[in-house]
Parts: sequence; C-alpha cells; structure tokens
Amino acid sequence: MQKFAPIKEKLNPNVAAKKIFSLIKTEMGLIEAEFERQASSNIQVINYLGEYLRASGGKRVRPALLVLSNYATNGTASHKNVIRLATVMEMLHTATLVHDDIIDNAETRRNRSSVNARFGNQTSVLMGDWLYMSAFETSLKERSLEILDILTRLTRKMTEGELIQLTTLGRTNISETEYFDILERKTAFLFSACCEIGAILAGAPNDWQIALRNFGMNLGTAFQLADDLLDFTAEEEVLGKASGADLLEGKLTMPLILLMKKDPQLKPDLEQIMHDGKYQKLSRQMLLEKLETLGLLEETRRLAYTFADNAVKNLELLPKTEYRSALEEIPNYMIERNK
Repeated sequence: MQKFAPIKEKLNPNVAAKKIFSLIKTEMGLIEAEFERQASSNIQVINYLGEYLRASGGKRVRPALLVLSNYATNGTASHKNVIRLATVMEMLHTATLVHDDIIDNAETRRNRSSVNARFGNQTSVLMGDWLYMSAFETSLKERSLEILDILTRLTRKMTEGELIQLTTLGRTNISETEYFDILERKTAFLFSACCEIGAILAGAPNDWQIALRNFGMNLGTAFQLADDLLDFTAEEEVLGKASGADLLEGKLTMPLILLMKKDPQLKPDLEQIMHDGKYQKLSRQMLLEKLETLGLLEETRRLAYTFADNAVKNLELLPKTEYRSALEEIPNYMIERNK
C-alpha cells in the first residue's frame, strides 16, 4: 500500500509565488526579452506566430528552475549563459505545447485560442519544429556536449512519451506503471533537465548535479499529479482551457485510474465519454462527486505531496541559501496553485 508523506503547513500559493519569483525578478525579465529575441525572425509569419506564443504567457516555471538551481549551487557561469539556456528550456516547452495541442485538437491554451485552432495544423506543426530547431541552435553556442546530450535525450523522451500515450487513448485499463512512464517522459524529464543544466552551468560537483536532477524528476511528477486534480476541480476561466478535457481526449489520469480500481462498473461510461468526446449519461459533475465521495482526489493529492516531499529531501546536499529555500517552496506551490 502506498505510504503518503504528511501534508505540511503551506504558504498561500500566491504568497509562495511572489516569494519565489521576487528573488529572480531581474533574471525573469531578461529571459522574457531573450525569448522575444530568439522567437523573432525576418520571416513575417514566423515573427507573428512567435510573438503570439510568447504573449500567451505562462508561469515560466521551467526557466525559473534553471536560474534558481544555478544560484543554489553557487553559480559561476556567465550571467548571459544562464539566461540563454533558461530561455532554451522555455522554447522547448512551448514547442511541446504547440505539438500537443495539435494532437489533442485543443481549442484553447491559457485562455486564448491555441495556435492550431487559430492558424491551422500545418502552420502549427512547422512553427513547433522551428521553435525546436531554434532552441537547439542557441544551445550549440554553449559548446557543451554534456548539455547537448541532455537536451537531445530530453527531446527524444518527450516524443516517446507522446507516442506511447497515443497507444493508450481510449483505454480504461491503464496501469499506474504505464501512467508514470508517460508522465516522466512527457513532463518530469523537462523539469529534471532544467535543474541539472542549471547546476552544470554553475560548475557544481557531480553529487549536486544528481541531487538537482532527482529534485526535478520528483517535482515534475508532483506537478503533473496536481494538473490531474486541476483538470477536475478548476473552473475553465481559471484553468485556461476546457475543464475535464483529459477524459474527453481519451486520457485516463491518476484519479480515474484509481476510480477504475474502486468502481470497475463505471468502465462502460468512461469509455463512452472518451468515444463521444463529451459528457452525457455521466456528467463531469457526477464524476467529480464520485471521485470526492471515494476520496480519490485526496488520495491523488497526497500522492503528489509524497513526491513533493521527496523533491525537498533531494535538496539536503545543497548549502542553505535563499535560493535553496526558494526551490524548497516550489513543490508545495505547484500543488496548491489554482491554475
């Protein structure tokens, strides 16, 4: 039986975010400017699409992780290198979102029309490819085979995750092992790479690099489990996309995997929802009530906190600084955020 970590006293997510990001406010501004520069082109359509994506915003958690990891390991790399690689990670993330939205036929992203909904799939595929190539072109300037190896492995893992997930669409017999395999490839490896690269740029000892790599894996896992909860509990205007969309797209997330164990008689209803792409006989509200009654949302939340607790433990090797403290705040913030 899964042993859960105790849920500790937490900062309000807005307070936590302010505390975390205020430490690197200047750096985040530089990353935004660098993103604008890297996503620009003398080809008008690319320039327009790049600006549309950049202006769509996002929490910029991934580049923040790279910067904080660098500073938490007594960063000695040039400031320019850190900003540049942090921006590369956000571009890779953005490219992944563009391709994911095409695969999922998503109509909205962050309360705006997704690129594919607004400009079509052909344009979106090419723009995602352009972002990937631009990110790799920028990363080559570091002349670091170690970093390039991480980025190529990361991109392969994310693509594998998407392909594996396609083979599971519409299935109600997804195991927890399969679920975590997809989660790690699609989400956690990117968090891990951000943290590890930050440490590499700092010239950190190998055991610190490994600690931050593991921190990122645990953090990314907690983040995705929290996303699974938000898919059911957040309102659409807060979530920035349709609520309950994962099931409509044929994906079984952790709360539903647990539900299949508890109440397998619901299998035909869930399969019908995935097949039709809409809630009918079993409404989203009815499904939410079942999950709450059986305690499965709370079980998923506690599982997220177990990974969050493991992430914080990964940081124990690092010197106690305000940057390590900020990293320690991030796992709880990820889970308690409302969007």
